[in-house]
Amino acid sequence: MRNDYIRSAAAIRVVKLISSRDNPGFRKLLALRESAAARREQGRALLEGTHLVAACLEAGGVPETVVVSESAQGNAEVAALLRELDAAETLLLPDRLFERIAQVSAPVGIAAVIAIPGPAPGPAPQLGVLLEDIQDPGNVGTILRSAAAAGAQAAWLSRGCADPWSPRVLRAAMGAHFRLALQAGADLAAVARAFHGRVVATVPRDGRSLYECRLTGPLALVLGSEGSGVSASLLAETDEMISIPMAPGAESLNAAAAAAVCLFEVVRQKLAAGG
Repeated sequence: MRNDYIRSAAAIRVVKLISSRDNPGFRKLLALRESAAARREQGRALLEGTHLVAACLEAGGVPETVVVSESAQGNAEVAALLRELDAAETLLLPDRLFERIAQVSAPVGIAAVIAIPGPAPGPAPQLGVLLEDIQDPGNVGTILRSAAAAGAQAAWLSRGCADPWSPRVLRAAMGAHFRLALQAGADLAAVARAFHGRVVATVPRDGRSLYECRLTGPLALVLGSEGSGVSASLLAETDEMISIPMAPGAESLNAAAAAAVCLFEVVRQKLAAGG
């Protein structure tokens, strides 16, 4: 096992070099990549890539640890981020080890460990999404990305959803985690009852047409699982059910696609109303 301290002249920082896959620090990184249980136990998440690390910094986040691959030391974008991360512990990994914590086949070579933020106090959200048992990480991440792009301030996820801090969700969300007040493991029925505006659920059919429904004012949009949709118990807590009109014979839309259609109808109505 090799575990030395070296000084990087380029970044003028002390760097801890980890060269063994058996190093406890590396094992923790690998666990954050692979295990929701480890993320919950550590209260930490792993951000990989320049975009996610930069999004965290732009939102005022303070990573605890930055991880760099040996080949990334000469990358200008990585060097710029390292200058902003001067206070963080820095780990240097051989490329072969960095590739084991990466999500892509040719990683840029930078990652960061952050403490998973808890619910933050703030003004009541004017637009939020409630996700019930959406299990595909790509769908969860894409919905969060669409919600943030549509101006939503909050997202609540049931226990049955994919872990929002998993690498696949983080990658699909493209930084949306840092623009939303995000609560995982939420009691969605309680959230719906406490919401200060209208709560609208999407259903595949027999709901009011999306384009006939008033979606201005404080709004919470409920989206159900890919297979069974919104549960009957949660539907009972909503003010209205809406459906997206589709061509005859079409069964339903992908959950992330349906969310985007609905969220940007909210945007359209808000703009039409001069909001």
